[in-house]
Amino acid sequence: MTAIKTTLNVLGNPLENCSCDPMTGYLRDGFCNTTPDDFGTHVVCAIVTKEFLEYSASKGNDLMTPMPQWNFPGLKPGDKWCLCVSRWKQAEKVNCAPKVDLSATHELALKFVSLERLKAHAA
Repeated sequence: MTAIKTTLNVLGNPLENCSCDPMTGYLRDGFCNTTPDDFGTHVVCAIVTKEFLEYSASKGNDLMTPMPQWNFPGLKPGDKWCLCVSRWKQAEKVNCAPKVDLSATHELALKFVSLERLKAHAA
């Protein structure tokens, strides 16, 4: 019998749901899970702000405009969303990183950013 490995968050606990409204996650399962083909590494559960959404759009990733063909409603401030860890770090460098839900942020984020930095932006 094979044991199923529990996915952990950055605090070492079981990964919690980020959002089902809007439905988020690379796998669109509500969790910031990832797979080897997730080249963006969508593992940071962020609570997006207007400032962050505008910043992301200025970098070519408009998360505000609905895209019905992808079943994407468009994000608004206050929505929780699984962000690419590199975009979150990029936003942090210019002081517009959104708050982070540590319980719903995948442990893989720690390969790219320290727990201390994430805690400094904890929701």
